[in-house]
Amino acid sequence: MSKYIDLLVDFSFKKVFGSEPNKNVLISLLNSILKGQKTIESLVFNKNEYVGDHAKAGGVIFDLLCTDQDGSQFLIEVQRSNQKNLKQRMLYYACKLMADQAPKGKRDQWNYLLTEIYTIVFVDGFVVFNNRLGFYHSISLRHNDDDELFDTKLNFIYVELDRYQKNINEIKTDLDGWLYILKNISKLNDLPDSLRKLEFEKVFDLAEFTKLTKKEQQMYDSDLKRKWDAQNIIDFAMEEGLQKGLEEGRQKGRQEGYAELNEKNVRHLILNFSFSDKEIEAILTVSLDFITYVREKMKTEKK
Repeated sequence: MSKYIDLLVDFSFKKVFGSEPNKNVLISLLNSILKGQKTIESLVFNKNEYVGDHAKAGGVIFDLLCTDQDGSQFLIEVQRSNQKNLKQRMLYYACKLMADQAPKGKRDQWNYLLTEIYTIVFVDGFVVFNNRLGFYHSISLRHNDDDELFDTKLNFIYVELDRYQKNINEIKTDLDGWLYILKNISKLNDLPDSLRKLEFEKVFDLAEFTKLTKKEQQMYDSDLKRKWDAQNIIDFAMEEGLQKGLEEGRQKGRQEGYAELNEKNVRHLILNFSFSDKEIEAILTVSLDFITYVREKMKTEKK
C-alpha cells in the first residue's frame, strides 16, 4: 500500500477537494486551472446530484459542483475511462446547469441574466483531443471567422493528464505543481522540497492513507479496486483489438504492399483507439509525417 492515496479515484478526489474544511485547497487548484480567466476568492459547495424536472427525466450526479462569489458555477469531473461522446456529455451537463438558472416563475422579470458556467474535466488514462497538441484545452463560444469571443457564459477546460509529462525539476508554476501531485502523489514517499507550499502541504497531509478512518480506508480500497479492474478490462480489450486489427492488416498487406499495410494499420489505430501520434509512431514504427498524411487523407475522404 502506498503512503499516499491516489487522488484520481472517486473517493480520494471528493475527500481532498470536496469538503468544507479543505475549500482553500480546491480554490487554489481551480485558480491555477483557470489561468487568469477569472479569480475565485470564495466558494460554496452545491449538491452534486441534479434531479430532472419530472420523474422520467433522469438525474445526473456530478463529481463536484460549486459556486463562487459572483455566482459563477464550477462543474468539476475526473474522467478515467474513454466513454463515447464525452464532449457531448459534458456539454449536456453544462447546459442543464444553465437551463436551471431560469426562475420557476416570473420569467418576464428575469431577462435571461445568466451567470458563467465552467466545466473542468481532468482526463486520466486516455486522450480526448487526438488532433491537437498539449495537455491543456480551453474552449469557449467564439466566432468562426476571426476567433473573437462571442460570450463568456459557457466555458470548458479539459486537462489531459496522460500528456502532462513534466518531472519534479521542471515544475515552474502552481498549475505544474497541482498536475504533478494529481499524477504522482501515490508514488511518492514525501512532499518534494520544491512543492513546499501551504495548499500542497495540506493535500499531502490529507492524502496519508494511515490518517484515514477504517471506514474511509475500506471505501478507498473499494474505489481503487474498481479503477484497477476497469483498467485491466480496457488494457485487455485494447490488446486483443490491436492484435486482431494488425493481423488482418498484415494478411491483406501481403497482397497490397508495405505502404498500404502501414496505412491500414494507422487508420485502424486512429479509428478505434485514443492513441496520440507519438504512440502510433512507437507501436507501428512509422514516421510522424506518414501518420499526418493518413490523418489528412481521412479528413479529405469525409468531405
